[in-house]
Amino acid sequence: MSKINLAIFGATGLVGQKMRSILEERSIDIENIYFFSSANSAGKTIIFKGEEYTVEELTEENLKGKNIQYALCALDSHLSLKFSPIAAKMGITVIDNSSGFRMHDDKPLVVPEINGDKALGHKIIASPNCSTIQSVVPLYPIYREYGIKRIIFSTYQAVSGSGVNGIEDLKTGMWNGKNRFYPYQISGNALPHIDDFLEDGYSKEEMKMVNETRKILGDQEIKITATAVRIPVFESHMVSIAVETEKPFELKDVFELFDKEEGIVLYDDVKNNIYPMPIVTTGKDEVYVGRIRRDHSVENGINFISVADNTRKGAALNTIQILEYLLK
Repeated sequence: MSKINLAIFGATGLVGQKMRSILEERSIDIENIYFFSSANSAGKTIIFKGEEYTVEELTEENLKGKNIQYALCALDSHLSLKFSPIAAKMGITVIDNSSGFRMHDDKPLVVPEINGDKALGHKIIASPNCSTIQSVVPLYPIYREYGIKRIIFSTYQAVSGSGVNGIEDLKTGMWNGKNRFYPYQISGNALPHIDDFLEDGYSKEEMKMVNETRKILGDQEIKITATAVRIPVFESHMVSIAVETEKPFELKDVFELFDKEEGIVLYDDVKNNIYPMPIVTTGKDEVYVGRIRRDHSVENGINFISVADNTRKGAALNTIQILEYLLK
C-alpha cells in the first residue's frame, strides 16, 4: 500500500478530534496530512504523531496544490454540501460524516461491515448517522439470514451526539447550572427530542434512522418506526431494537450469528448481569449486542439492545474504516 496524502475537514471539532486520535492508533501509511477548519479555528496548532501542524481555513484556494487524495469530513452538513463537491472536483475522495449526502441517490451510504463495496468508484461517500450505524451492524446478519418485515427503534443517546454543546450542558447541569443548548436541563432528565420536529411529529433524527436503515440494507419495503431520546450520559448510545423477521428462527442460531459477525461483540449473560452498557463500550471499536430474547408478541420476533461509542464507531471510526476499505 503506497503512502497517501490525507486531509481532515473540521479537524478541531469533537468528531474531527476523534478522527485524529484514531488515525494515530491505526496503521494507515500517511505521507502528508492536512488539517482544515473554519476561520475561527484556523491558525491553531495540532500535535499529530509527535509533530506540530497548523490548522488552515477550509477554502478552495487552500485545498489547491497539495495533491490531497482523500479527505475525512467532520463538517456540519451545510458546510459539507458546499466544500465536498469542490474537493471532489479536485480529484479528492471525500468520506463525509455529515447528513448532507446520505439520502442522495447517487451517493453511497456505507458501513464497511455491510456494504463496503458500494464505496468503490465514488468521489463522495456518506457515512450514516451514529445510531443507524450501531443498529444496522447487528440487523444485517438477521436480514441476510431471515429477512425483516418490521423494525422498532428506541434510542437512549449520549450527549456527545450533540457535540461540545451537549457535553457542556450536562456538565453544567450536574452542578445545578442553567442549560444553554438543550430546551430543558439534561442532567437527571431524559429528553424525547433529538434534532428538529417534522410536521408528522417525528424528529429528523428518528427519520434518519428509518430512511438510512432502508438504504443501507437495500430494502425500501421494511416497515420501520423510531423514537429517539437524549439521556444524561456522556458517551455511547444504546438502541433497543425489536425486529419481526420474514422467516422463523431458533434463538440459539441468532446468538451464533452475532458471535461470528465482524464488528460485533456478543455480550449477553443475564444470569451474571452481563449486558451492554455505555460504561462498557466507550472507547471500543465494536458494537456490543445483548439482552437477546424472543419477542412473544409477534410470530417471528427478536428483541435486543445495541450499544456503541457514538463518536467513535458511530462517527469517526466508520469513516476511517471506509478509507481503509478503499485503500485495500
